[in-house]
Amino acid sequence: MPLRLAAVLLSLVLTCLAATAAPAADEKGIGDFPKLNAQTDWPWWRGPSRNGVATETPVPTKFGDGENMLWKAAVPGRGHSSPTVVGNRIYLTTAYEKEERHAVLALDRATGKELWQVDVNKGAFPENNHAKNTEATPTIACDGERLFATFYHHDQVAAVALDLDGNILWKKKVAAFRPKKYEYGYAPSPLIYQGTVIIASEYDGESFITALDRKTGKQAWRSKRLPLMSFSSPVVGNVAGKDQLLISGQEFVASYDPHSGKPNWATKGTTFATCGTMVWEGDTVFASGGFPKSETIAIRADGSNTVLWSNNQKLYEQSLLVHDGHLYGLNGNGVLFCWHGETGKEQWKQRLSGPVSASPVLAGGNIYWANEAGTMYVFRPNPEKFELVAENTIGKSAFASPAICGGQIFLRVGDGEGPGRQEWLYCFGLTKTASRQQ
Repeated sequence: MPLRLAAVLLSLVLTCLAATAAPAADEKGIGDFPKLNAQTDWPWWRGPSRNGVATETPVPTKFGDGENMLWKAAVPGRGHSSPTVVGNRIYLTTAYEKEERHAVLALDRATGKELWQVDVNKGAFPENNHAKNTEATPTIACDGERLFATFYHHDQVAAVALDLDGNILWKKKVAAFRPKKYEYGYAPSPLIYQGTVIIASEYDGESFITALDRKTGKQAWRSKRLPLMSFSSPVVGNVAGKDQLLISGQEFVASYDPHSGKPNWATKGTTFATCGTMVWEGDTVFASGGFPKSETIAIRADGSNTVLWSNNQKLYEQSLLVHDGHLYGLNGNGVLFCWHGETGKEQWKQRLSGPVSASPVLAGGNIYWANEAGTMYVFRPNPEKFELVAENTIGKSAFASPAICGGQIFLRVGDGEGPGRQEWLYCFGLTKTASRQQ
């Protein structure tokens, strides 16, 4: 990118915003929701800590049909949204493509039985979508009292809030949305922060990050983004001593104040379009993408615009995972890397199998990472060498990331193609026999 154009884009990132009021002062901080339990719930995209790290509760490493399987339930329609697990229920979005119908459904955590299903939109699906995307890709976010889901229909990004029994509380047009050059659909998951739900809508038109009041759907603030197509979900992490709203794509890695939407800093990095959600450790943030070029990058998040390191590896659809000073990335070709987080030094790499769309979860001391063919690799986060623990195959396709909480693994997979395709939700947990063996 020419230096002059880069400077113009950086100026736009830092100045193009329209922020209004911050969320109510009586709301509690990040992850501090009294009706949620970090040990037993997986309330939103990438789990309670928002970075793919679960609790240390033991979970099975070997599982499949008939092995450590607690139950298996048919999921109607089609979608790539990950399971959201709160209390004794699991929540999913799905889309009936032929009927052009969006729905939210709840399943019983103990049995997988469907408890309710509610239509939230009928008609006006986009004409085109990417072959690896669906009309129900964003994952539901739950604050313990309400469910928040986002969909693309009627040339808009729309948000809906429901109570835990499926009653619709409010619906809201978040922003106009109709990509022209890249008709690849919509993917970012909603993000709950204090009194708001934060939603990204980025395409080759008027693009924004918008915060809505959780109770009413009223706009709390809105920050303008560049008119460039990207797909990453925003995330809030406590980095460099403060909560920062982080997002990559549009040729920059950027930070915003999640209370107001005001920009903190933007550093040139990644590429045009990214899909993965950023991760962080200490005062360093990590991002990867994408299209049309490839880059994984580490940036000091103190506003100094210091790039610690970068390389030419690409994790486009999937996210990274950072643990104990090391960054793990499984690229689209199925090559797994371990890098030193501070220096970027390659500790090791291991060829597995791709392509890869799902994001990883660290649970019970192991990393769980699936490829698109339904193979779930389980390996230790060891910076000295690659240590494969188990290799499991579930279904014929896996695009949704797992939810792991309360000693259970919830995994959405698919079997078949075209009209005969069937999606399934599996629940795996240690049986008494398996517990003695593992």
